[in-house]
Amino acid sequence: MGVGGSFWDLLKPYARQEGPGYLRGRRVAVDLSFWIVSHSTAIRARSPHARRPHIRNTFFRTLSLFAKMGAFPVFVVDGEPSPLKSQARAARFFRGSGVDPPASSSAEAEGDASAPAPVKARNAIFTRCVKDCVELLKNLGMPVLWAKGEAEALCAQLNNEGEVDACITSDSDAFLFGAKTVIKVMRSNCKEPFECYNIADIESGIGLKRKQMVAMALLIGSDHDLHGVPGFGVETALRFVRLFDEDQILDKLHEIGKGIYPFLEGFDKAHVDDLPSPSTKSPPVARSPHCSHCGHPGSKKNHSKTGCNYCLVDSLEFCMEKPAGFICECPSCEKACDLKAQRRHENWQIKVCKRLAAETNFPNEEIIKLYLCDDNLDKESGDRKLEWTDPKVDDLVDLLTYMQNWEPSYVRQHMLPMLSTIYMRKMASSPCKSLLLCDQYEFHSIQRIKIKHGHPYYLVKWKRTTGGIVSGGASHKKPELDGESHAEVVVLDDDEEEEEEEEATVNIESADSLDEPDLPQVLRDDDQVFLLTDEDIQLVNAAFPNEARQFQEAQRLKEAKSRSRKSKLSQAESMLETPKGPRPSGVQLSIKEFYRSKKAAGDEAGKKPVIEGETSTSRAGSRKSPPVDLTKRMPKSLRRRLLFD
Repeated sequence: MGVGGSFWDLLKPYARQEGPGYLRGRRVAVDLSFWIVSHSTAIRARSPHARRPHIRNTFFRTLSLFAKMGAFPVFVVDGEPSPLKSQARAARFFRGSGVDPPASSSAEAEGDASAPAPVKARNAIFTRCVKDCVELLKNLGMPVLWAKGEAEALCAQLNNEGEVDACITSDSDAFLFGAKTVIKVMRSNCKEPFECYNIADIESGIGLKRKQMVAMALLIGSDHDLHGVPGFGVETALRFVRLFDEDQILDKLHEIGKGIYPFLEGFDKAHVDDLPSPSTKSPPVARSPHCSHCGHPGSKKNHSKTGCNYCLVDSLEFCMEKPAGFICECPSCEKACDLKAQRRHENWQIKVCKRLAAETNFPNEEIIKLYLCDDNLDKESGDRKLEWTDPKVDDLVDLLTYMQNWEPSYVRQHMLPMLSTIYMRKMASSPCKSLLLCDQYEFHSIQRIKIKHGHPYYLVKWKRTTGGIVSGGASHKKPELDGESHAEVVVLDDDEEEEEEEEATVNIESADSLDEPDLPQVLRDDDQVFLLTDEDIQLVNAAFPNEARQFQEAQRLKEAKSRSRKSKLSQAESMLETPKGPRPSGVQLSIKEFYRSKKAAGDEAGKKPVIEGETSTSRAGSRKSPPVDLTKRMPKSLRRRLLFD
C-alpha cells in the first residue's frame, strides 16, 4: 500500500515507460514480500491447485531478471514490523472481515501480541513461504539482506546510498524512505514496457520532495496510520503541503499541532482559537458604482447624460444591455475579486489548521522517525555484502524436485540461460580458453540476430565437447532441431545421461507464460550435440570479440550483396518499362479516358517497327504479312505492367 489514498495516481503522469534493456548491468533491490504476495495471488487466480506458487514464481522471475534482463538483483526480506504497523494490520483485518475490533486500549499497546488468531496463522504461513524463497535464492547465488522493519525501507536506503540503481516494489512509501528510482510493475516476459518512477521527475513535475511526501502521509494516512486526518484527501493534502518548503514543512506541522497559526505576519505565535476573523483583517474595498443597464462603471444617470465609455455610445438609449452572467473586468472589480479570493483562501487555511490542531498526537513523531531513519539493516542477520556467486545446481535440483515435483532435466534446462550469462560475464572479465559452459559446452558461433519482446538478441550456438550423443543413422540426415515446444533433455550431468536420454520429453505442470522463460533449443548434427540460446548482444561482444566481429562483417557483406542484387533487379525492370506520358495534375482521369489512353499506348507499342532502307512502295509491292504482336512473347505480369502502369 504505502501512502494512503490514490497516491500512485498522483505520481503516474510522471512515470517513464522503460523496456527490458533498461536494467541491463544495473543493480536492483527487490522487495521479496511484494513478489511473493502479488505473483502468487495471480497464479492462484489462474490455477487454484498450483503447487507452491511462491517457489515457482521466485525461481522463474529471478532467472529472467538475471539472465534475460541482465540485472543484478538484491533481495530484501521484511524484519519485525513496528508496533504501529502491527496495529494497522489488525485494524485492516477487522475492517475487511466486518468484525468489531476490541475496545481495550491495552491491546493497542501490545502490538502484534494482540492480533487475532487468523492474523497470526496467516503471518505464520507467509513466514514459511519467505523461508522457502530465501533458501531457493541462496542456492541461486543471489544476495539476500534482512531489514530491521520494512523491506522497502532498506531497498530505499540502498538506492539512496548508491548501492543499487533502482527498487522493485509496489509500496509508494519507498520515496518517503529515500528511494530515487522505483519500478512499480514489471513483467519479465511481456512486450509492454514497465513503469519507472524517478524522484527527479516528481520534484520537477509537482514539486514534492521527501519530507513533503512524509507530511502528506501524515495527513492522508499510510501503512502505519490507516486513517490519517479526517477530511484530508490527496488533492487537499497536496495543496496544503505546497504552502511550505521542504526544510520547514515538518516544523510547521509541529507548530500547528501545538495550536500555533503559522501564516499570520506580524503576530507572535498566535493561537488558532484566538485568530481574528478574516472579515476584520482589512477594511473592505469600496467598489465604484456601476450602471444597472450595461454593468459598466458609472451610474445609470450619468450614462443617460454623458454616455458610456465602455459601450462607446452617447446616451443611455444606445447603451447595450448586459448579458446574463456578465462579469465586469474594470480595475476596481478585479481588486475586489482578488480580495475575495484571498479571504476565501485564508478562511480555508484557518479551517485546516483548526482541524489539525484538534487531532491528538499530531504529527506522530514515531512515524516521522520511521520514514527518515537511515539505518534499516538488521546486522544480526548478516552483513551487507552484495556478492553474486555461482548457483548450486545439484542442490537446486534436489530442492525443486522435492518441493515442486519437477524432473531434474527440467530444472537443469531452465538453469542453462543463467549459467550461460554467468559464463560469458567471466569470459568478458578474464578470458580463458579452457573455461567451458557447464564444463561441457564451448562457444561455437553466432547464428543470427533474433528479436524477442522488442529487444534484439544473438542466437548463439554452443558445441558439446565431451560425450556426444550418437544417434543411429544420423550421419546421413540433416541437422535436427528439437526442444522448441517440449522440455527437451539437455545433458548437463554424465551420471544422468542414460536415464535422461530415455525420457526425451518431460511432463510438467502447466506454467504461466508471463513467468516461464523460453527453453533452449537442442540441435543434433551427426554425432555432435549443439545448444541454441538467446544471449545479449553487448555481453557476447565483450566475451567473444573476435567471433562477434566476424559475424558482424559477414552480416555487412550479406547486406551489401542484397542491396546490389536489388539495385540490379530494379534497373532491369526500369529498362523493360515504357516511358510514361505526363500525368494530368490535379484532375483524375475518368475510367473511359484512362482505358482509351492505355489502349492507344498499347497499339503504338504493338506496331511493327520500320526497317531502315525499306520504303513504303517496296513494302506495298511485297506480300503483306500480318502484324506481329511483340508483347505476346513477354510474361503476363510484364504485359500487365506495360499496359496499366
